[in-house]
Amino acid sequence: MTDPESFEEIGHVLDRDADIEISTHARPHWAQTGTITFITLRLIDSIPKEVITRWDQLRCEFIARILPDPTDDWRADRDRLPDADRKAFDKQFKRLREDTLDSCLGRCPLRDPIAAQIVLDALKFFDGDRYLLGDTIIMPNHVHLLVVFCDANTMRKQCTSWMRYTARRINDQLGRQGHLWQSEPFDHLVRNERQLEYLRDYIKDNPVKANLAQGEFLYRRSDRAF
Repeated sequence: MTDPESFEEIGHVLDRDADIEISTHARPHWAQTGTITFITLRLIDSIPKEVITRWDQLRCEFIARILPDPTDDWRADRDRLPDADRKAFDKQFKRLREDTLDSCLGRCPLRDPIAAQIVLDALKFFDGDRYLLGDTIIMPNHVHLLVVFCDANTMRKQCTSWMRYTARRINDQLGRQGHLWQSEPFDHLVRNERQLEYLRDYIKDNPVKANLAQGEFLYRRSDRAF
C-alpha cells in the first residue's frame, strides 16, 4: 500500500534529468517514478496476425528505401535510420496502429456496457492508493488511460493485475473462455505539457474518430490535471 501523501510530489511530465528505467520484453518499456504515463491495453484479437505481418512488410519496405544494406530485423534497422527518417517511421506506424484499433476489429466484448464497467471499476479500485488514475476511455477492443505510479515495479504488477482480474470477470459475465488481453500493454511517458493536452483530447475524441454511438464506449474525465 502506498501512503497517499507520497503522491503529493508526483504526477508530472517527463523529467529528462531524472533516472529512467528501461526494460524490454516484446517491446521496450520506459518508466520514471511519478511521471504521467499513457497506457493502452488492447484485446487479444484487436489487431489480427495477418495485419501485423503486413505491417512488418511495410516497415521493411520503408527502411529499404533509405538504408543501402537493410537486414531482416526491422527493429534493429530502425535504430540505424537518420533522425528525421526514424521520426517519420515512428509517426507513420503509430498512426497505422491507432487507425487499426479504431476500426474496432475482433469480437469487441468491451462494447458490452457491463464488460466496460467491469474494466472501469477495476481501474478505479486502487486509485489514490497504488496509483493516480487520470482520463480513461474504454473502447470496444482497447483501453486508453493516463496514470501515475510511484515506481516502475508497481506499474508492471498493476497492469498484470488489471488484465487478469477483468479477464476472469468478463469471461464469466459473457460466458466466454480463453485469453482476453494482449499480454503486453503499450506504455508511453508523457514528454511535456503540450503532449499531455494532446493525449487528453485524443482520449476524449477517440469514440468520435471510431464512429461509435453512445453506449458503445465508456469515458471518464478525471478531476486531476491529467
